Order: sequence, then C-alpha cells, then structure tokens
Amino acid sequence: MSSVKPNQPLVTHIFTADPSAHVFENKIYIYPSHDLDHDGPDNDNGDQYKMEDYHVLSLDNFDSPAVDHGEALHLKDVPWASAQMWAPDAAYKNNQYYLYFPARDKDGIFRIGVATSPTPAGPFKAEPDYIQGSYSIDPAVLVDEDDQAYIYFGGLWGGQLEKWQTGTFQPEQTEGPPADQPAIGPRVAKLSEDMLSFAAEPQEISIIDEDGSPITAGDEDRRYFEGPWVHKYNGYYYLSYSTGSTHKLVYGISRSPLGPFTFKGTILTPVIGWTTHHSIVQFEDKWYLFYHDSSLSEGVNHKRCVKYTELKYNEDGTIQTIDPYPAGE
Repeated sequence: MSSVKPNQPLVTHIFTADPSAHVFENKIYIYPSHDLDHDGPDNDNGDQYKMEDYHVLSLDNFDSPAVDHGEALHLKDVPWASAQMWAPDAAYKNNQYYLYFPARDKDGIFRIGVATSPTPAGPFKAEPDYIQGSYSIDPAVLVDEDDQAYIYFGGLWGGQLEKWQTGTFQPEQTEGPPADQPAIGPRVAKLSEDMLSFAAEPQEISIIDEDGSPITAGDEDRRYFEGPWVHKYNGYYYLSYSTGSTHKLVYGISRSPLGPFTFKGTILTPVIGWTTHHSIVQFEDKWYLFYHDSSLSEGVNHKRCVKYTELKYNEDGTIQTIDPYPAGE
C-alpha cells in the first residue's frame, strides 16, 4: 500500500466527509462521516446525507497509507437516535476517548450525543441519551491547556439552527435574521469534567469585523453557516468554519475560547461539490488542513472523499489561503 498524497482522497473504498483530525498516541486519527451511496432526494434540508455509521481512519504519518479501522459506531446502537449521523468529532481526557456526534432524535430534532472508548480507533459505546440541552449539528471539541473542554456546534438550513433563535425549537421557523442584522453564530458550551454533559448553558459566539461590527446575515462570504473548528496557535484561538452558500472555509481569531472572534480571511477556496467541512491539526512540526470534496464521485454531493494538505501561517499569524486544486497535482 502506498502513502496518501496531498489533495488526493485518503481512502477510496468508502465515501467519507467532514474529517475531524487529531493526534492521539503519536498517530493521526481522522473521524469522518460516512456517506452512503443511494439515489434519494437532494435538497437544502440535507435529505441526501443519510449517514448511519462512523468509521475511524488513521495515519502513522504522511508516508504511510490510511487505515480504516472499521465500524466504530452505528445508528442502531444509539438508543435515542433515529437517523442521519452527520459530522462527528473526538476528544481525549480522563484516560478515555470520546466521540461526539449529531443525529436526529425520535422527534426528528437534531441533538448531539457522545460515545466512549478506551482506544482512539473504537469501537465506541454510546451514552443512552443525548447531551441534555444540545441541539443542531457539527460538534467540535477543544480541550484547552488548563484541561477545560469546550464544545462548539451549530449549522443552518438542514442543521436546524434557525429554528433555535428563540431558545426553544420552533419547527416552522426557516428564516434567519434580516440581511442587515447580525448573522446567527455558532454555539459554544463548557463541558463537564466527565465530558458527558454541558457544564453551562450554550451561548452564541459573536463574529465581528476589524472595526468590531458583527458580521451580518447577508454577508455570505464571511457569515457563519456550519462546520466550526477551534484550534490554538501562538496564544490565539482560531475559529474556522464553512460559509455554506459561498462554499469557502474562513476564520476569525480571539484571545478567548468564547469569542468574540475577529474575522481574518479565507483558508480554502471552493471545492467540487456543495459542502465544505474541515479540521486543522498540528503533527510534528507542521500544520495540516483536512477537508473533503466530491471529486471521487465527479460532483455528487453525498458521495464525498476526505483529503489533506499542508496549512501555512504568515509571520503575523494569518493563514495563507489554500487552493484545493494546485497546478500540477
């Protein structure tokens, strides 16, 4: 088996998306969602994304092949869930590995669940109920240097975040704020010491421009849509996310894990396919962006593949914009 090349699919035997990459036990572990091959409806509600299980991938390093560790968790083993196990994330604390994942509950409302394993590859055992107070999609967990863990989440449209603007689920609410008003932000909550519940109520994150004004709902090149990820670099917290309708990965920075985050620029220009979702991880002395596109299926939105490429910072801490299809590759 050969090594994985930058900007090429990590695996081709299954369709993978939404990669959350972490360095555990001196290896890179990737926690993607698993796209199923089907011919169902494709719409803004995300009905095409029928994912029902997770596989964990790993790399010894970038000169080695990607290993598929098999099924780590299946919908049928999650008592509270009914459908659509979308983008997950993983974390390590308390000598245990945690897998955080969204799924629809029995009422069709997206919630966030957690499963545990003694090993990073799983299999994972799900808690019997979802995290109380959780909603929407795309969990991402940061365990900070002081060992406090934070969970970031939220996605518009199919991710139902618009339906939570009042603080309770409003099934008929499909509209966000007016175009000139502050955009809906992702949510953040402190996690309890055992990593299984919220230690405080989730709060909305503010994303602002260089003048301190909130990014507005009509600013689709910069406003939050889905797929939050937070990493630390040189004392700053970097919140990166998908803009959704303009198909970019962008970011802002803050001195606090709770924000506000000041918008800084674009990390990744649009890929083949509609969605874009990512993670950023340091391995040895370099930083890497893991992302997905639909190149393996020639553009089918729900048949995606996970890729990686090196991520580079400028001297001032800004991130160099990445072209996912560089010439010659």
